[in-house]
Amino acid sequence: MIDTSRRDRGRGDRAPRSDRAGAPGKPEEEFKDEVVSVGPVSKTVKGGRRRSFRALVVVGNGNGRVGAGLGKALDLTDAIRKGIEDAKKNLINVPRHNNTIPHEVIGRFGAGKVMLRPASPGTGIIAGRGVRPLMELAGIQDVLTKSLGSANPYNVVHATMEALKELRSAQEVALLRGKVQRSKEPPESEVVPNGIA
Repeated sequence: MIDTSRRDRGRGDRAPRSDRAGAPGKPEEEFKDEVVSVGPVSKTVKGGRRRSFRALVVVGNGNGRVGAGLGKALDLTDAIRKGIEDAKKNLINVPRHNNTIPHEVIGRFGAGKVMLRPASPGTGIIAGRGVRPLMELAGIQDVLTKSLGSANPYNVVHATMEALKELRSAQEVALLRGKVQRSKEPPESEVVPNGIA
């Protein structure tokens, strides 16, 4: 007699992803995702070529949290799903200053090299297809970017991620240098009744 119970129990018996994701009672943070690049991948094996797909995906909450991931699978939708899961594992916090980045930075990954510069309000996102989704999903609205190395989307996206990791806010730099931020109002001892110090 053939045991069909194992065969009948497929993927359909599992709980939906929304039920499985996150700890019980804890709402999962809302993330948007964008596919940067998809493409076929072929691997030559003894029986011929095995075709699959790869997807480079960027996720972010639009408020300083962003990540990038790569997924590979026999089906394109599965590759995208795996890419989203991988990107959520690699999330970073991006410091911002008035809808732009705090300072100029250059990120390198492999042959990719990306420069990011702060921009004045109203400039918008001046970026190519590999950098733009990361900036939008990180919540950066004004930035100037330039890809100086490889045009491969994988290298460009990961070079941008490296650049974003190197960003530091003014408060972080002050703490690293052991500086104390000055208060905006002068101490009371400096103020005299007639206004002349």
